[in-house]
Amino acid sequence: MALPSLKILISLFLLTLSFQAYGQSKEWCIADEQSTDEELQRALDWACGKGGANCSKIQVNHPCYLPNTLRDHASYAFNNYYQRFKHKGASCYFNSAAITTDLDPSHGSCKFEFLP
Repeated sequence: MALPSLKILISLFLLTLSFQAYGQSKEWCIADEQSTDEELQRALDWACGKGGANCSKIQVNHPCYLPNTLRDHASYAFNNYYQRFKHKGASCYFNSAAITTDLDPSHGSCKFEFLP
């Protein structure tokens, strides 16, 4: 009885390894719709300051300035930080102001980076 269970476990393990190696799903970090403006502003300030995100594209006359909303700017900054530092242990948390999504949040000329 244990042999079929062992085969299933080994098959699932190998499938998991192949998915991680070849079929890694894309994931972006965006502002959580349930976050308050105050939470988003604090997290945005941190991400663009001490966090080290590159927030130049959300400045006036740059590709991600429009729409000029706190939520859109925070989403761009959160994702930039997450993509740059996720391989060093960074998360998409921002004191619960952000969530991950598998839907590319890019729009128009504003491209949200994804780094495998």
